[in-house]
Amino acid sequence: MKAAVGKTPCAPCALAIGGLDPGGGAGIAADLRAFTAAGVFGCAAVTVVTVQSTAGLRSVRAIPAKEVVAQAGEVLRHQRVRAVKVGALGSEANVRAVARLLARYPGVPVVVDTPMLPTRGKARLLAGRALAALRDELLPRATLLTVNADEAHALVGEPVRTVGEAHDAARALVKTGARAVLVKGGHLGPAGGPSAIDVLALGGEVVELRSRRLRMPPVHGTGCTLASLIAGRLAARTGARVDAAGLVAAIRWAKRVHHAALARAVDVGGGMRVLVF
Repeated sequence: MKAAVGKTPCAPCALAIGGLDPGGGAGIAADLRAFTAAGVFGCAAVTVVTVQSTAGLRSVRAIPAKEVVAQAGEVLRHQRVRAVKVGALGSEANVRAVARLLARYPGVPVVVDTPMLPTRGKARLLAGRALAALRDELLPRATLLTVNADEAHALVGEPVRTVGEAHDAARALVKTGARAVLVKGGHLGPAGGPSAIDVLALGGEVVELRSRRLRMPPVHGTGCTLASLIAGRLAARTGARVDAAGLVAAIRWAKRVHHAALARAVDVGGGMRVLVF
């Protein structure tokens, strides 16, 4: 007697559109680890190729926009993509091209986390002239925008040094069309404070999300990883409409997992630690 063949299981996908970090600590390598931690199948389209390691970023080369769209579009057309995470884009052309591509998939939630400058190194991950296109064309496609204090400053034109200023920046960035904005608070307020306070603007309200501040050496790829954990969690809610409660739940889950990973970050050489799951 032949054994019955069971139905092939289906898995939701999350797509990362971002940069390649050869050292593995940030970019699409970090995105894919985060997607796996969230329980979804990870896909990736490369926007920039970098020379970097955990010792720092040496150089950045943007991939032509046509190639970026071809990579991401192929996956979006043929695989079960339930969320997209946008990372480093490199050029203004890539910002505009990715925005146009995402406009064709309005039902897919998008988490935008576009790093501009590295923690270590001088090469830019986003061209300065691309900021206007980012604000005007990509942010209106974002289900959630995640930014650190320096990125918020670049986008709103005002310093973001305190929790109060983070509230103002989050409100201003929501006006760009992003559905929600998370200003990450690892560097806000007094360095000796017991809590790291993230500020979330959503649905006309601003709330503070607190976590215990960890004392540790520099860690590489923290922003990439948090945004991808959120996107992965959204993708795991296959077929579910992403309402405000679902988005907040995904953010809270991602922060818990991210905080636990920070507490056990590992040294792989080169100076900065990396996150593992």
